[in-house]
Amino acid sequence: MRFPRHCLLALLLAAPLLHAQAAPDAGTDAATNSDAPAKASSSAAPADQVDLDDVRNFAHVYQIIRQAYVEKVDNKTLMNDAIKGMLAGLDPHSAYLDKEGLQELNEDTTGQYGGLGIEVMEDNGLLRIVSPIDDTPASRAGIKPGDVITSINGKIVTTDNIDDMFDALRGDPGTKITLGILHEKADQPVTMTLTRERISMTSVKVRELEPGYAYIRISQFQDDTTSDLEKKLGDLLKKSGAQKGAILDLRSNPGGLLTAAVGVSNDFLDSGTIVTTRGRLPDSNLTFTAHPGGDLLNGAPMVLLTDNGTASAAEIVSGALKDNHRALIVGRRTFGKGVVQTVLPLDADHAVKLTTARYYTPNGTSIQAEGIKPDIPLADLTVAKVDDSQEPISSEADLPHHLANEAAASGGDNNSDGSADNAKLATTDYALSQALNILKGLALRHDAGVPAPTAQ
Repeated sequence: MRFPRHCLLALLLAAPLLHAQAAPDAGTDAATNSDAPAKASSSAAPADQVDLDDVRNFAHVYQIIRQAYVEKVDNKTLMNDAIKGMLAGLDPHSAYLDKEGLQELNEDTTGQYGGLGIEVMEDNGLLRIVSPIDDTPASRAGIKPGDVITSINGKIVTTDNIDDMFDALRGDPGTKITLGILHEKADQPVTMTLTRERISMTSVKVRELEPGYAYIRISQFQDDTTSDLEKKLGDLLKKSGAQKGAILDLRSNPGGLLTAAVGVSNDFLDSGTIVTTRGRLPDSNLTFTAHPGGDLLNGAPMVLLTDNGTASAAEIVSGALKDNHRALIVGRRTFGKGVVQTVLPLDADHAVKLTTARYYTPNGTSIQAEGIKPDIPLADLTVAKVDDSQEPISSEADLPHHLANEAAASGGDNNSDGSADNAKLATTDYALSQALNILKGLALRHDAGVPAPTAQ
């Protein structure tokens, strides 16, 4: 599997946020033994040294392609492809970035680009959707995590043209593109014609689901995500007062900047480790910890929603809040991207995006290729409201000649218990409605002074 150039990255920036401290060099190679016998001297070449035969083979293949390939290939193209192939063989996230790739990377981290609003990855020759981004052509068209793009503008996606297919997804706003989309568990693809837009992604949305219960949606982690969260949640708290609890929705969040993930985690924690990174270079060994007094919700209970599209930086936040017993994780197992990339410039127009570290949750767990298991699993379901309009009697108040309540007149709204609103939310977003019910239970325990239950 290989993420495209324009996939959002968990970038290890040069100026880490919060308290970055050197971590133990657990990820480094063992030190060389200086007391080794003299016969193991410089005359013995290291086992992985490139010898002259390797250089000859590379040059030979290079010349064969130059001379015998069916179409002429220029030297620059061959060298660029050789570099790309070398990086592609490492892992799905390392890549060679040219000027266009660097521009796309900048667009992703700032949230400004022309396209459809989807994060895609190559999966054994398939273009698979990691997640659609909220309020974009892709999400409005009904594209879901796990869907596969089978064709673009009538051209079938193959392993030979998959790079070109990546590039074709982006384009000038207002231009149309036709996709063949194979939904999960479907037998045949459907054809969708979408219009590209200028994707200006606001990564944070905050509102009240009910009085006292905040809903925080983060769609990805950009440069301004932390400051945007602090402003919008601060505005809600000023307007509505302290909250009884909050739902943090990270479903279909493909990740983004490591520093943004650390900043968001700090906004809900008063203390504790957020994440640790370990690599072979000393600069890759870092520990991020939360500032005292950083919790914007002052300890109010939290439920964190995840699914199989919750990836990378979103998993850092999930792991930090789970391991610090700050939030219950509800939903589905996360994607499982537990590595960090660093962008290493080569010159003004070229860079290498290289996986330089693994990251570990506060408990020291690597989620690489494993993901984070929810505390309370929820299947991906939809529900429909039962038609109860034919039931003539649903309460004592419906009986003829019933006695009136001493404190209130009869004939009131029997849906005033909140069940009607609950039904409306459940039919539009089942997982969110369940998360709200769980949060209300946690809030009741919190108000009673009972510690909220957390998974150990």
